[in-house]
Amino acid sequence: MSSKTSRRLLTGTALALSATLGLTACGGSQDPSEAAAEGGELTIWAWEPTLDAVVDAYEAEHPEVKIDLVNVGTGNDQYTALQNAISAGSGGPDLAQIEYFAMGQFELGESLAELNEFGADQLASQFATGPWEGMSTDGSVYGLPMDSGPMAMFYNQSLFEKHNIQVPKTWEEYAAAARKLHQADPKAYMVNDTGDAGFITSLIWQAGGKPFNTQGTEVGIDLADEGSKKVAQLWQPLLDDELVAPITSWSDQWYQGLGDGTIASLVTGAWMPANLESGVPDGSGDWRVAPMPQWEDGTMATAENGGSGLSIMENSEKAALAYDFLQFATVGEGADLRIEQGAFPATTKDLEDEKFLNRKFDYFGGQQINKVLSESSASVIEGWSYLPFQAYANSIFNDTVGKAYIGDTTLGDGLAGWQDALKGYATDQGFTAR
Repeated sequence: MSSKTSRRLLTGTALALSATLGLTACGGSQDPSEAAAEGGELTIWAWEPTLDAVVDAYEAEHPEVKIDLVNVGTGNDQYTALQNAISAGSGGPDLAQIEYFAMGQFELGESLAELNEFGADQLASQFATGPWEGMSTDGSVYGLPMDSGPMAMFYNQSLFEKHNIQVPKTWEEYAAAARKLHQADPKAYMVNDTGDAGFITSLIWQAGGKPFNTQGTEVGIDLADEGSKKVAQLWQPLLDDELVAPITSWSDQWYQGLGDGTIASLVTGAWMPANLESGVPDGSGDWRVAPMPQWEDGTMATAENGGSGLSIMENSEKAALAYDFLQFATVGEGADLRIEQGAFPATTKDLEDEKFLNRKFDYFGGQQINKVLSESSASVIEGWSYLPFQAYANSIFNDTVGKAYIGDTTLGDGLAGWQDALKGYATDQGFTAR
Protein backbone atom coordinates (compact mmCIF):
# COMPACT_ATOMS: atom_id res chain seq x y z
CA MET A 1 0.00 0.00 0.00
CA SER A 2 1.34 3.44 -0.80
CA SER A 3 2.52 5.41 2.20
CA LYS A 4 0.47 8.26 3.56
CA THR A 5 1.55 11.48 5.10
CA SER A 6 1.67 11.18 8.87
CA ARG A 7 -0.98 13.30 10.51
CA ARG A 8 -2.03 13.93 14.06
CA LEU A 9 -5.21 12.09 14.87
CA LEU A 10 -8.36 12.84 16.74
CA THR A 11 -8.94 11.55 20.24
CA GLY A 12 -11.88 11.56 22.61
CA THR A 13 -15.41 10.53 21.71
CA ALA A 14 -16.40 7.24 20.14
CA LEU A 15 -17.04 9.05 16.88
CA ALA A 16 -13.65 10.72 16.96
CA LEU A 17 -10.72 9.09 15.26
CA SER A 18 -8.84 6.42 17.16
CA ALA A 19 -5.15 5.67 17.00
CA THR A 20 -4.02 4.35 13.67
CA LEU A 21 -3.17 0.67 13.46
CA GLY A 22 -0.14 1.27 11.34
CA LEU A 23 -0.75 -1.93 9.37
CA THR A 24 0.04 -2.29 5.68
CA ALA A 25 -1.85 -5.47 4.90
CA CYS A 26 -3.49 -3.88 1.88
CA GLY A 27 -0.88 -5.10 -0.09
CA GLY A 28 1.01 -6.34 -2.68
CA SER A 29 0.28 -6.25 -6.32
CA GLN A 30 -2.12 -9.21 -6.55
CA ASP A 31 -4.60 -8.77 -9.35
CA PRO A 32 -8.18 -8.52 -8.03
CA SER A 33 -9.54 -10.93 -10.64
CA GLU A 34 -6.86 -13.48 -9.74
CA ALA A 35 -7.74 -13.08 -6.08
CA ALA A 36 -11.39 -13.71 -6.91
CA ALA A 37 -10.47 -16.85 -8.86
CA GLU A 38 -8.45 -18.16 -5.90
CA GLY A 39 -11.36 -17.49 -3.59
CA GLY A 40 -11.53 -16.73 0.09
CA GLU A 41 -13.80 -15.15 2.68
CA LEU A 42 -14.85 -11.53 3.03
CA THR A 43 -16.70 -9.71 5.78
CA ILE A 44 -18.76 -6.66 4.87
CA TRP A 45 -20.42 -4.31 7.35
CA ALA A 46 -23.33 -2.48 5.75
CA TRP A 47 -26.95 -1.59 6.42
CA GLU A 48 -28.04 -1.11 2.79
CA PRO A 49 -30.61 -3.88 2.07
CA THR A 50 -29.96 -3.95 -1.68
CA LEU A 51 -26.52 -5.42 -1.02
CA ASP A 52 -28.10 -8.77 -0.17
CA ALA A 53 -28.83 -9.42 -3.84
CA VAL A 54 -25.36 -8.16 -4.82
CA VAL A 55 -23.67 -10.61 -2.47
CA ASP A 56 -25.79 -13.50 -3.75
CA ALA A 57 -24.96 -12.66 -7.35
CA TYR A 58 -21.23 -12.31 -6.67
CA GLU A 59 -21.06 -15.62 -4.80
CA ALA A 60 -22.94 -17.32 -7.64
CA GLU A 61 -20.36 -15.99 -10.10
CA HIS A 62 -17.44 -16.77 -7.78
CA PRO A 63 -18.26 -20.05 -5.98
CA GLU A 64 -14.89 -20.05 -4.22
CA VAL A 65 -15.75 -16.81 -2.43
CA LYS A 66 -17.86 -16.65 0.73
CA ILE A 67 -19.15 -13.32 1.98
CA ASP A 68 -20.49 -12.53 5.42
CA LEU A 69 -22.72 -9.45 5.10
CA VAL A 70 -23.33 -8.04 8.58
CA ASN A 71 -25.59 -5.19 9.69
CA VAL A 72 -24.01 -3.85 12.87
CA GLY A 73 -26.22 -0.75 12.84
CA THR A 74 -27.03 2.23 10.66
CA GLY A 75 -24.78 5.25 10.28
CA ASN A 76 -23.26 6.34 13.56
CA ASP A 77 -23.92 2.97 15.20
CA GLN A 78 -21.75 1.31 12.57
CA TYR A 79 -19.10 4.02 12.78
CA THR A 80 -18.81 3.48 16.52
CA ALA A 81 -18.43 -0.28 15.97
CA LEU A 82 -15.80 0.39 13.31
CA GLN A 83 -13.84 2.68 15.61
CA ASN A 84 -13.94 0.06 18.35
CA ALA A 85 -12.63 -2.62 15.97
CA ILE A 86 -9.91 -0.27 14.73
CA SER A 87 -8.83 0.48 18.30
CA ALA A 88 -8.80 -3.23 19.18
CA GLY A 89 -6.83 -4.13 16.06
CA SER A 90 -9.15 -7.00 15.22
CA GLY A 91 -12.75 -7.98 14.70
CA GLY A 92 -13.52 -5.50 11.94
CA PRO A 93 -14.70 -6.05 8.37
CA ASP A 94 -12.83 -6.13 5.08
CA LEU A 95 -15.26 -3.62 3.57
CA ALA A 96 -17.59 -1.13 5.21
CA GLN A 97 -20.40 1.11 4.03
CA ILE A 98 -19.54 4.73 4.82
CA GLU A 99 -21.61 7.82 4.11
CA TYR A 100 -19.88 10.56 2.16
CA PHE A 101 -19.95 12.99 5.06
CA ALA A 102 -18.17 10.48 7.31
CA MET A 103 -15.45 9.31 4.95
CA GLY A 104 -13.02 12.03 5.99
CA GLN A 105 -12.84 10.97 9.63
CA PHE A 106 -11.77 7.45 8.67
CA GLU A 107 -9.42 8.59 5.91
CA LEU A 108 -7.66 11.03 8.24
CA GLY A 109 -7.25 8.24 10.77
CA GLU A 110 -5.55 6.13 8.08
CA SER A 111 -8.20 3.46 8.61
CA LEU A 112 -9.12 3.14 4.91
CA ALA A 113 -7.08 1.51 2.17
CA GLU A 114 -6.02 3.86 -0.60
CA LEU A 115 -7.23 2.25 -3.81
CA ASN A 116 -5.08 3.97 -6.42
CA GLU A 117 -2.82 0.91 -6.71
CA PHE A 118 -5.79 -1.02 -8.05
CA GLY A 119 -6.54 1.71 -10.59
CA ALA A 120 -9.51 3.20 -8.78
CA ASP A 121 -8.28 6.71 -9.56
CA GLN A 122 -8.94 5.96 -13.25
CA LEU A 123 -12.67 5.55 -12.60
CA ALA A 124 -13.51 9.21 -11.95
CA SER A 125 -15.34 9.65 -15.25
CA GLN A 126 -17.65 6.74 -14.41
CA PHE A 127 -19.19 8.53 -11.43
CA ALA A 128 -21.15 11.71 -10.85
CA THR A 129 -19.22 14.60 -9.31
CA GLY A 130 -20.77 14.64 -5.84
CA PRO A 131 -20.38 10.94 -5.02
CA TRP A 132 -16.88 10.77 -6.49
CA GLU A 133 -15.68 13.70 -4.40
CA GLY A 134 -17.29 12.02 -1.40
CA MET A 135 -14.97 9.01 -1.73
CA SER A 136 -11.73 10.71 -2.73
CA THR A 137 -9.42 13.43 -1.53
CA ASP A 138 -6.31 15.07 -2.97
CA GLY A 139 -6.20 12.60 -5.85
CA SER A 140 -6.40 9.54 -3.61
CA VAL A 141 -9.42 7.24 -3.68
CA TYR A 142 -10.64 5.61 -0.46
CA GLY A 143 -13.77 3.87 -1.68
CA LEU A 144 -16.21 3.71 -4.57
CA PRO A 145 -19.67 5.30 -4.52
CA MET A 146 -22.74 3.08 -4.26
CA ASP A 147 -25.47 5.66 -4.67
CA SER A 148 -26.17 9.36 -4.61
CA GLY A 149 -28.63 11.95 -3.36
CA PRO A 150 -28.82 14.89 -5.76
CA MET A 151 -31.50 17.22 -4.47
CA ALA A 152 -34.87 18.09 -5.98
CA MET A 153 -38.23 19.34 -4.79
CA PHE A 154 -40.91 16.74 -4.14
CA TYR A 155 -44.31 18.41 -3.94
CA ASN A 156 -47.99 17.61 -3.55
CA GLN A 157 -49.39 18.73 -6.89
CA SER A 158 -52.99 18.28 -5.80
CA LEU A 159 -52.44 20.64 -2.88
CA PHE A 160 -50.65 23.16 -5.08
CA GLU A 161 -53.51 23.14 -7.58
CA LYS A 162 -56.11 23.47 -4.82
CA HIS A 163 -54.51 26.70 -3.59
CA ASN A 164 -53.36 27.93 -7.03
CA ILE A 165 -49.69 27.73 -6.16
CA GLN A 166 -47.16 27.67 -8.98
CA VAL A 167 -44.12 25.41 -8.70
CA PRO A 168 -41.38 27.75 -7.45
CA LYS A 169 -38.27 28.08 -9.58
CA THR A 170 -36.30 30.19 -7.11
CA TRP A 171 -35.96 30.26 -3.34
CA GLU A 172 -37.61 33.68 -3.32
CA GLU A 173 -40.64 32.15 -5.05
CA TYR A 174 -40.47 29.22 -2.64
CA ALA A 175 -40.70 31.53 0.37
CA ALA A 176 -43.62 33.39 -1.24
CA ALA A 177 -45.39 30.07 -1.90
CA ALA A 178 -44.88 29.09 1.73
CA ARG A 179 -46.66 32.28 2.84
CA LYS A 180 -49.48 31.87 0.36
CA LEU A 181 -50.13 28.26 1.31
CA HIS A 182 -50.15 28.87 5.05
CA GLN A 183 -52.43 31.88 4.68
CA ALA A 184 -54.85 29.78 2.62
CA ASP A 185 -54.74 26.91 5.11
CA PRO A 186 -53.14 27.57 8.53
CA LYS A 187 -52.75 23.81 9.00
CA ALA A 188 -50.65 23.44 5.83
CA TYR A 189 -46.95 24.17 5.53
CA MET A 190 -44.64 24.29 2.55
CA VAL A 191 -41.87 22.67 4.54
CA ASN A 192 -40.98 21.07 7.84
CA ASP A 193 -37.57 21.45 9.40
CA THR A 194 -36.90 21.09 13.08
CA GLY A 195 -33.17 21.44 12.66
CA ASP A 196 -31.23 19.06 10.43
CA ALA A 197 -27.52 19.58 9.87
CA GLY A 198 -27.47 17.67 6.59
CA PHE A 199 -30.26 19.79 5.13
CA ILE A 200 -28.70 23.10 6.11
CA THR A 201 -25.22 22.15 4.92
CA SER A 202 -26.69 20.98 1.60
CA LEU A 203 -28.44 24.34 1.17
CA ILE A 204 -25.15 26.12 1.93
CA TRP A 205 -23.47 23.88 -0.65
CA GLN A 206 -26.06 24.79 -3.28
CA ALA A 207 -25.71 28.48 -2.42
CA GLY A 208 -22.02 28.27 -3.33
CA GLY A 209 -20.73 28.20 0.23
CA LYS A 210 -17.61 26.32 1.22
CA PRO A 211 -17.58 26.63 5.00
CA PHE A 212 -15.33 23.62 5.66
CA ASN A 213 -11.86 22.79 4.38
CA THR A 214 -9.05 20.64 5.68
CA GLN A 215 -5.36 20.70 4.83
CA GLY A 216 -3.54 18.06 6.84
CA THR A 217 -4.20 18.96 10.46
CA GLU A 218 -5.35 22.51 9.66
CA VAL A 219 -9.12 22.91 9.59
CA GLY A 220 -10.92 25.94 8.24
CA ILE A 221 -14.46 26.62 9.50
CA ASP A 222 -16.40 29.64 8.23
CA LEU A 223 -20.14 29.47 8.75
CA ALA A 224 -20.48 33.15 7.95
CA ASP A 225 -19.40 32.79 4.32
CA GLU A 226 -21.66 34.03 1.53
CA GLY A 227 -23.43 30.70 1.09
CA SER A 228 -24.18 30.44 4.80
CA LYS A 229 -25.49 34.00 4.87
CA LYS A 230 -27.83 33.31 1.94
CA VAL A 231 -29.35 30.34 3.74
CA ALA A 232 -29.80 32.23 7.02
CA GLN A 233 -31.40 35.19 5.26
CA LEU A 234 -33.82 32.91 3.41
CA TRP A 235 -34.83 30.73 6.33
CA GLN A 236 -34.99 33.24 9.18
CA PRO A 237 -38.17 35.04 7.99
CA LEU A 238 -39.87 31.66 7.52
CA LEU A 239 -39.04 30.79 11.12
CA ASP A 240 -40.00 34.24 12.42
CA ASP A 241 -43.44 34.02 10.81
CA GLU A 242 -43.96 30.38 11.87
CA LEU A 243 -44.12 29.13 8.30
CA VAL A 244 -42.09 25.99 9.04
CA ALA A 245 -44.04 22.99 10.29
CA PRO A 246 -42.83 22.00 13.78
CA ILE A 247 -42.84 18.32 12.87
CA THR A 248 -39.84 16.06 13.30
CA SER A 249 -38.77 14.32 10.11
CA TRP A 250 -39.27 10.53 9.90
CA SER A 251 -41.75 10.56 12.78
CA ASP A 252 -45.25 9.08 12.50
CA GLN A 253 -46.62 12.64 12.50
CA TRP A 254 -44.31 13.50 9.60
CA TYR A 255 -45.56 10.63 7.45
CA GLN A 256 -49.12 11.57 8.39
CA GLY A 257 -48.45 15.19 7.41
CA LEU A 258 -47.10 14.15 4.02
CA GLY A 259 -50.27 12.14 3.48
CA ASP A 260 -52.92 14.60 4.69
CA GLY A 261 -51.52 17.79 3.14
CA THR A 262 -49.99 19.27 6.29
CA ILE A 263 -46.57 19.16 4.60
CA ALA A 264 -46.77 20.19 0.95
CA SER A 265 -43.19 19.72 -0.21
CA LEU A 266 -39.77 18.34 0.59
CA VAL A 267 -36.45 19.54 -0.81
CA THR A 268 -34.31 16.48 -0.38
CA GLY A 269 -32.22 13.77 -2.01
CA ALA A 270 -33.05 11.50 -4.93
CA TRP A 271 -33.48 8.55 -2.56
CA MET A 272 -36.86 9.96 -1.43
CA PRO A 273 -39.25 8.28 -3.95
CA ALA A 274 -39.07 4.85 -2.34
CA ASN A 275 -39.75 6.39 1.07
CA LEU A 276 -42.82 8.21 -0.21
CA GLU A 277 -44.16 5.10 -1.92
CA SER A 278 -43.75 2.95 1.19
CA GLY A 279 -44.48 5.56 3.86
CA VAL A 280 -47.23 7.61 2.19
CA PRO A 281 -49.16 5.13 0.02
CA ASP A 282 -52.29 7.32 0.08
CA GLY A 283 -50.31 10.02 -1.72
CA SER A 284 -50.00 7.98 -4.90
CA GLY A 285 -50.88 10.14 -7.88
CA ASP A 286 -50.67 13.39 -5.91
CA TRP A 287 -46.91 13.88 -5.75
CA ARG A 288 -44.53 15.21 -8.40
CA VAL A 289 -40.84 16.10 -8.66
CA ALA A 290 -39.43 19.47 -9.77
CA PRO A 291 -35.92 20.92 -9.89
CA MET A 292 -34.52 22.25 -6.65
CA PRO A 293 -35.35 25.97 -6.26
CA GLN A 294 -32.46 28.14 -7.39
CA TRP A 295 -30.80 31.09 -5.71
CA GLU A 296 -30.82 32.98 -8.98
CA ASP A 297 -33.38 32.69 -11.76
CA GLY A 298 -32.06 31.08 -14.92
CA THR A 299 -29.25 29.17 -13.26
CA MET A 300 -29.02 25.48 -12.41
CA ALA A 301 -26.95 24.56 -9.38
CA THR A 302 -27.67 21.77 -6.94
CA ALA A 303 -26.14 19.85 -4.07
CA GLU A 304 -26.08 16.32 -2.71
CA ASN A 305 -28.01 15.20 0.34
CA GLY A 306 -27.11 11.72 1.54
CA GLY A 307 -25.51 8.76 -0.16
CA SER A 308 -22.75 6.34 0.68
CA GLY A 309 -19.96 4.21 -0.72
CA LEU A 310 -18.02 1.08 0.13
CA SER A 311 -14.47 1.30 1.44
CA ILE A 312 -11.82 -1.32 2.08
CA MET A 313 -10.37 -1.16 5.56
CA GLU A 314 -6.62 -0.54 5.78
CA ASN A 315 -6.05 -3.63 7.95
CA SER A 316 -7.83 -6.04 5.61
CA GLU A 317 -5.63 -8.93 4.59
CA LYS A 318 -7.77 -9.53 1.49
CA ALA A 319 -7.69 -6.15 -0.19
CA ALA A 320 -7.37 -7.51 -3.75
CA LEU A 321 -10.36 -9.81 -3.33
CA ALA A 322 -12.27 -7.01 -1.60
CA TYR A 323 -11.56 -4.69 -4.52
CA ASP A 324 -12.89 -7.23 -7.01
CA PHE A 325 -16.16 -7.32 -5.08
CA LEU A 326 -16.11 -3.53 -4.77
CA GLN A 327 -15.96 -3.11 -8.54
CA PHE A 328 -18.74 -5.67 -9.01
CA ALA A 329 -20.96 -3.84 -6.52
CA THR A 330 -20.38 -0.30 -7.81
CA VAL A 331 -19.59 -0.35 -11.54
CA GLY A 332 -20.50 -3.93 -12.46
CA GLU A 333 -23.53 -6.17 -12.37
CA GLY A 334 -24.11 -5.40 -8.71
CA ALA A 335 -24.77 -1.74 -9.49
CA ASP A 336 -27.49 -2.75 -11.94
CA LEU A 337 -29.07 -5.02 -9.33
CA ARG A 338 -29.19 -2.23 -6.78
CA ILE A 339 -30.75 0.22 -9.24
CA GLU A 340 -33.43 -2.36 -10.09
CA GLN A 341 -34.31 -2.38 -6.38
CA GLY A 342 -34.67 1.38 -6.19
CA ALA A 343 -31.20 2.70 -5.35
CA PHE A 344 -30.46 5.98 -7.09
CA PRO A 345 -27.26 5.55 -9.14
CA ALA A 346 -23.94 7.29 -8.75
CA THR A 347 -22.64 6.05 -12.11
CA THR A 348 -22.82 8.34 -15.13
CA LYS A 349 -23.72 5.55 -17.56
CA ASP A 350 -26.83 4.75 -15.54
CA LEU A 351 -27.72 8.40 -14.98
CA GLU A 352 -27.64 8.87 -18.75
CA ASP A 353 -29.32 5.58 -19.69
CA GLU A 354 -32.48 6.15 -21.77
CA LYS A 355 -34.36 3.29 -20.11
CA PHE A 356 -33.61 4.75 -16.70
CA LEU A 357 -34.49 8.29 -17.76
CA ASN A 358 -37.73 7.33 -19.49
CA ARG A 359 -39.15 5.17 -16.71
CA LYS A 360 -42.60 6.37 -15.67
CA PHE A 361 -43.59 6.23 -12.01
CA ASP A 362 -47.22 5.51 -11.24
CA TYR A 363 -46.86 7.01 -7.77
CA PHE A 364 -45.86 10.32 -9.36
CA GLY A 365 -48.73 10.35 -11.84
CA GLY A 366 -46.68 8.74 -14.59
CA GLN A 367 -43.97 11.41 -14.43
CA GLN A 368 -40.47 10.52 -15.65
CA ILE A 369 -38.91 11.71 -12.43
CA ASN A 370 -35.44 10.32 -13.17
CA LYS A 371 -35.00 13.01 -15.82
CA VAL A 372 -35.34 15.67 -13.13
CA LEU A 373 -33.12 13.82 -10.67
CA SER A 374 -30.41 13.06 -13.22
CA GLU A 375 -30.33 16.70 -14.29
CA SER A 376 -29.83 17.59 -10.66
CA SER A 377 -26.94 15.14 -10.41
CA ALA A 378 -25.24 16.75 -13.40
CA SER A 379 -25.66 20.19 -11.81
CA VAL A 380 -24.07 19.50 -8.41
CA ILE A 381 -21.54 22.20 -7.53
CA GLU A 382 -17.98 20.87 -7.43
CA GLY A 383 -15.50 21.38 -4.63
CA TRP A 384 -17.62 20.76 -1.54
CA SER A 385 -15.90 19.17 1.45
CA TYR A 386 -16.99 18.02 4.89
CA LEU A 387 -15.13 18.26 8.16
CA PRO A 388 -13.00 15.27 9.15
CA PHE A 389 -15.28 15.04 12.19
CA GLN A 390 -18.57 15.78 10.44
CA ALA A 391 -20.42 13.07 12.35
CA TYR A 392 -19.59 14.87 15.60
CA ALA A 393 -20.42 18.24 14.02
CA ASN A 394 -23.87 17.01 13.03
CA SER A 395 -24.45 15.59 16.51
CA ILE A 396 -24.11 19.03 18.16
CA PHE A 397 -26.05 20.95 15.51
CA ASN A 398 -29.19 21.17 17.63
CA ASP A 399 -27.21 22.56 20.57
CA THR A 400 -26.50 25.69 18.54
CA VAL A 401 -28.25 26.18 15.20
CA GLY A 402 -31.15 24.03 16.29
CA LYS A 403 -32.14 26.60 18.90
CA ALA A 404 -33.19 28.94 16.08
CA TYR A 405 -36.05 26.58 15.29
CA ILE A 406 -37.57 27.10 18.71
CA GLY A 407 -37.02 30.87 18.77
CA ASP A 408 -34.18 31.02 21.29
CA THR A 409 -31.76 32.58 18.80
CA THR A 410 -31.43 33.50 15.14
CA LEU A 411 -30.00 31.23 12.47
CA GLY A 412 -27.08 33.59 11.98
CA ASP A 413 -26.22 33.51 15.66
CA GLY A 414 -26.81 29.76 15.75
CA LEU A 415 -24.36 29.23 12.90
CA ALA A 416 -21.83 31.43 14.71
CA GLY A 417 -22.29 29.31 17.84
CA TRP A 418 -21.87 26.12 15.84
CA GLN A 419 -18.69 27.53 14.32
CA ASP A 420 -17.25 28.40 17.75
CA ALA A 421 -18.10 24.96 19.13
CA LEU A 422 -16.53 23.22 16.14
CA LYS A 423 -13.36 25.27 16.33
CA GLY A 424 -13.06 24.47 20.01
CA TYR A 425 -13.57 20.78 19.35
CA ALA A 426 -11.04 20.84 16.51
CA THR A 427 -8.42 22.37 18.78
CA ASP A 428 -9.14 19.83 21.50
CA GLN A 429 -8.61 17.02 18.99
CA GLY A 430 -5.21 18.26 17.89
CA PHE A 431 -6.15 20.32 14.86
CA THR A 432 -5.16 23.87 14.11
CA ALA A 433 -8.48 25.65 13.65
CA ARG A 434 -8.93 28.85 11.67
